[in-house]
Amino acid sequence: MTVWSRDDSHLPAALRGLRLPMVAAPLFIISVPELVIAQCKAGIVGSFPALNAREGEGEHPLLDTWLTQITEELDRHNQANPDRPAAPFAVNQIVHRSNVRLDRDLEICVRHKVPIWITSLGARVEVNEAAHSCGGIVLHDIINNTFAKKAIDKGADGLVAVAAGAGGHAGAQSPFALVREIRQWFDGPLLLSGAIATGAALLAARAAGADFGYVGSPFIATHEANAQPGYKQMIVESGAEDIVTSSLFTGVSGNYLKPSITAAGLDPDDLPSADASSMNFGSGSSKPKAWKEIWGAGQGIGAVDELTDTASFVARIESEYLAAGRSLAAEFTG
Repeated sequence: MTVWSRDDSHLPAALRGLRLPMVAAPLFIISVPELVIAQCKAGIVGSFPALNAREGEGEHPLLDTWLTQITEELDRHNQANPDRPAAPFAVNQIVHRSNVRLDRDLEICVRHKVPIWITSLGARVEVNEAAHSCGGIVLHDIINNTFAKKAIDKGADGLVAVAAGAGGHAGAQSPFALVREIRQWFDGPLLLSGAIATGAALLAARAAGADFGYVGSPFIATHEANAQPGYKQMIVESGAEDIVTSSLFTGVSGNYLKPSITAAGLDPDDLPSADASSMNFGSGSSKPKAWKEIWGAGQGIGAVDELTDTASFVARIESEYLAAGRSLAAEFTG
């Protein structure tokens, strides 16, 4: 059952009727079927990067196996819980030209009729057409208004505004400025990313003009996440001051945990920079070490104070969201 009373009929069918206006961001290495299934069963859109599914040479494509696992488990859940169906899931496609798996992964996603596609690092017409051919919708992540317009011009259905404070490849603009500029010309689905780790922050995203909050880093500290125990504990113990922004590790500006940089023998206060030419997704990541040893996170992790399961985290966000909404609503009554 949804907790919001607004009319969401203007949104694509895949984004209607969610328990919360919340989409789980796809986390490199971290997001695996167990986490995605838990997110969807909790009533929010779960997601994972297609490149997380890596099989050995000569083996059956793991992406195909994962999609079968996810769809069959969610189907079983829906049959057993017709009054509390799972939310749909999303697959993130890295559209950068160095992703040699892209064509194969697109074909697999079309065959499985993936309902929501999240595209990153490049907007391409043929990718959007592939999604639409199987009834899917495309949400493209962007860091500024110029890229937003290009994405919609090339056929994306909605946008993920990645603002300052987000984990991974974050933008530099204030969420208030970015959402406002986009909303001056675009009234379609808009998701906001950037330090959304509480129900109050989720409400703020809605008040700013976004349809959904896009939440990533808090899910690292869940039991279902495919993260090392030390990574999960570092999320719990760290705060916004422990986040370092650097382009060194992937060639694109991103946010990382300072203690993990120090543990790798680097000086987090004196990191060299790198340019986009160093990006290479031919083997799944521009530099896998950047995510296995240098751990990404957003500035909202100060709100994460315990390891928990996904269902409990979503329930906490729901409770906080409702409380924050009622508190603010009281200011405008009487």
